[in-house]
Amino acid sequence: MAILERSHLSIMRAVEQQGSLTAAAEALHLTQSALSHTMRKLEAQLGVAIWHREGRSLRPTQAGEYLLAVANRLEPQLIYAEEKLQQFARGERGTLRIGMECHPCYQWLLKIVSPYLAQWPGVEVDVRQKFQFGGIGALFGYEIDMLVTPDPLHKPGLIFEPVFDYEQVLVVGADHPLRQQEYALPADLQRETLITYPVPSERLDIFTRFLIPAGIQPRSQKVIETTDIMLQMVASGRGVAALPRWLVDEQGANFAVYPVQLGPEGIPKQIFLGYREADVDLDYLRAFITLAQRYRQQLA
Repeated sequence: MAILERSHLSIMRAVEQQGSLTAAAEALHLTQSALSHTMRKLEAQLGVAIWHREGRSLRPTQAGEYLLAVANRLEPQLIYAEEKLQQFARGERGTLRIGMECHPCYQWLLKIVSPYLAQWPGVEVDVRQKFQFGGIGALFGYEIDMLVTPDPLHKPGLIFEPVFDYEQVLVVGADHPLRQQEYALPADLQRETLITYPVPSERLDIFTRFLIPAGIQPRSQKVIETTDIMLQMVASGRGVAALPRWLVDEQGANFAVYPVQLGPEGIPKQIFLGYREADVDLDYLRAFITLAQRYRQQLA
């Protein structure tokens, strides 16, 4: 008889996510005593402690950390399998879960999702932006089926296909002196507040492909999550930002902001769709990629 059961994985993840046994029990619709009994029985069978108990708080032991890592890898795949089987039982095709690693890409995504939903009425689309282990981990962990990213990390078992070409530009307000220049140089940003999305600097092109190679840092950096607020801040003279030119072309007039080329050569970029190699023949996933590629050809 197997010692390790699905319920143990669920409990490990719930305690980690909820922060206490009481909250985990509520999330799993169990009593705290039942949850505690289940884990004490597992510890007795395994002959190893899963948690250090410190008052009312729990801290995983080395064995507990390992079990939690296993739970975080396996349970999302079990949930995914159950959802798929339930969809088959209801006669549905499934759900295409799209992860976003590109904050300003929603406007682009809408242009693909709208005709896709019309063509595939039996498929649901779920867009997610926050992942437990980042976009690549979300693909491997079956949290998502497709990743929209401008910065693919090529790993065995994953495929990334380019579906959209664009240029990264500096965005400035109507009265900003850089608006009159043909292009901006890294030194021009030394006196600027750079407004960015909440993404590490090492993953922002304005740093990796423009400022850092020149040994330049902006005067300050301000993090903002939403594109609209970012554009409003730029329009009010509170700073500058780096965004796709297509987004500025579409929304710039609404905010009175303007694009400035970054450097004499500019910064060309692409949006990629990443998916698991095992899903390469999944028809409704393939159809989404085909639609995205057709849209790219229309713009060429």
